[in-house]
Amino acid sequence: MATVATDPLGIRDALPQPPDTLAQVRDYYGSTLQGSKDLKTSACCCAPDSASPEVREVLALVAPEVLERFYGCGSPLPPLLEGCTVLDLGCGTGRDCFVASKLVGPQGHVIGIDMTPEQIAVARRYEAVQAERFGYAAPNTAFLDGYIEDLAAAGIADGSVDVVISNCVINLSPAKEQVFREIYRVLKPGGELYFSDVFADRRLPREAQSDPVLRGECLGGALYAEDFRRLLARAGWADFRYMGSSPVSVDDGELYAKVGMVAFSSRTVRAFKLDSLEDLCEDYGQVAVYKGTIPGFLHHFDLDDHHRFLTGKPRLVCGNTAAMLSETRFAPHFCVTGDRSAHYGAFACGTFGGSDGHGGSACDNGVGPVATGDPENNGGCC
Repeated sequence: MATVATDPLGIRDALPQPPDTLAQVRDYYGSTLQGSKDLKTSACCCAPDSASPEVREVLALVAPEVLERFYGCGSPLPPLLEGCTVLDLGCGTGRDCFVASKLVGPQGHVIGIDMTPEQIAVARRYEAVQAERFGYAAPNTAFLDGYIEDLAAAGIADGSVDVVISNCVINLSPAKEQVFREIYRVLKPGGELYFSDVFADRRLPREAQSDPVLRGECLGGALYAEDFRRLLARAGWADFRYMGSSPVSVDDGELYAKVGMVAFSSRTVRAFKLDSLEDLCEDYGQVAVYKGTIPGFLHHFDLDDHHRFLTGKPRLVCGNTAAMLSETRFAPHFCVTGDRSAHYGAFACGTFGGSDGHGGSACDNGVGPVATGDPENNGGCC
């Protein structure tokens, strides 16, 4: 039987938010919500077509009960997961864990952690069922009771995970910086954080942050984009990339009256654990060529929302982009030439079509559309 997660770090007592924030969230997802139809906003919903064809194919094999109690805002499952150890923060009933289970293959391993006993119980109930559907001799999943703010208490060791994913969960935490520090700790060098969550264009008023329904609907704890950038840098990431963004609607009249002045968006973020990243894009004259060898990406590969690499076409890149392509699991699929022995100043960065003023990573001043792959048409490498 699942047990209620303990609080070894004293998280509830050490934070400026009300001490019952975590209890409110656990109650909302354990008791108040019985399915995605009970949600009052689009923050914790994602359209079926937001997932890749590969993911949609696997979703057809996932048990209906698992899908019905899914509360996510994106599809945080990057390519090239075969053989990886994947950690899902706030796994709920295990939807993304089970999809990842199929993508990592029988030699890979998927760990899900959640503080809500009712949700973990559903995930555990279907472990053997999903393993059989995937043709595995035994489950390659493990579901843990615990807090995403204290992964060590759940037994997750330093440098033990290849990819960390999360789907509309980090906003629920009252200790977000601690979450990102823990993620950095458990990732292997070159490992990746790939998550979807809700962001806001400003800091929310205290009363909105404390509202149990707004918090449960993933709005009360939405990440202010600029604070997120600062927080991530303090936790160890000098650079990160947005993969995409879509608006979140607040259609419930009562909730709109409380936060109608805020523009919310659902964003997917990619960040690599690399010591070589800098807080600005620097020009070292490096060039990257995509080989067209990542399964499902024959003709092009999008590193982020403004780096589309066309197969076989050389592209000038900044030092950070070169590191993301050559010092991670993507390295076999790219040819990156040049090193950092010669520096040519700051790289001329900017999104295709210009900035929307939302702020962003070292390489990006906003969330824009995918670039054309031609440096002459999108303001440079970035």
